[in-house]
Amino acid sequence: MSAKYYAPTGGHPPQTQLLTDRAVFTDAYAVIPKGTMRDIVTSYLPFWDDTRLWVIARPMTGFAETFSQYIMEVAPGGGSDNPETDAGAEGVLFVVDGTATLTVNGDTHTLLEGGYAFLPPASDWTLRNTSDEVLRFHWIRKTYEAVPGLPMPDVIIANENDIAPTLMPGTDGKWGTTRFVEPTDLRHDMHVNVVTFEPGAVIPFLETHAMEHGLYVLEGKAAYRLNTDWVEVEAGDYMWLRAFCPQACYAGGPGRFRYLLYKDVNRHMGLRPLTR
Repeated sequence: MSAKYYAPTGGHPPQTQLLTDRAVFTDAYAVIPKGTMRDIVTSYLPFWDDTRLWVIARPMTGFAETFSQYIMEVAPGGGSDNPETDAGAEGVLFVVDGTATLTVNGDTHTLLEGGYAFLPPASDWTLRNTSDEVLRFHWIRKTYEAVPGLPMPDVIIANENDIAPTLMPGTDGKWGTTRFVEPTDLRHDMHVNVVTFEPGAVIPFLETHAMEHGLYVLEGKAAYRLNTDWVEVEAGDYMWLRAFCPQACYAGGPGRFRYLLYKDVNRHMGLRPLTR
């Protein structure tokens, strides 16, 4: 089933809007509601033309430390011929609105909605919006942790609509994960997946684990348990979970609940502070 993803468009609320909202920042998790993604909190990057972005995750000592996540908005004709200025950074792109023209190591690809690209460190890539519509995509970045004896991972170009989800056993097909990387491929130190819950599906226990998470809600709504709190989230909201934050979910419907999920994987736990 093809998907339609939520993407922010910015703007500014009227003076008559109530201040009350669902934004939460604790020492274990954060919830960034879609209503906070306004024009006044956008950022700009060097060497990106006609482009703005919302930064929804960044490394912070004592909180999430392994990744950053942007929602990029590229106007027609915009883009970059020098997008990544950190040679040690790997990246994942996931298109939620519009069409991207991505060139990697001399090969050109068209990424439609649901399009995914994994870009190893030091990849030679450019990205342009050659269409007449605004392009919006997630860009997740992480410092790659190389391991002696393991080769660098390859470029991956895919679309989630072409990949059959892996269904969680014992859930009658109501909980599935669309994986772009094989979990046993140890060259990769991060995964970015799409998780889908059909109405009524649950995570029936409090997950508590060493992986950090970033969860951007692509579609639907649900009640999410974060640490000791239940929060309601909907399409366009973002959840940022510190390592070991207890988490569970109830997708009550009426439609599917889906999110883009980041997690760090496949590496020893660091025994000294990371330097960046």
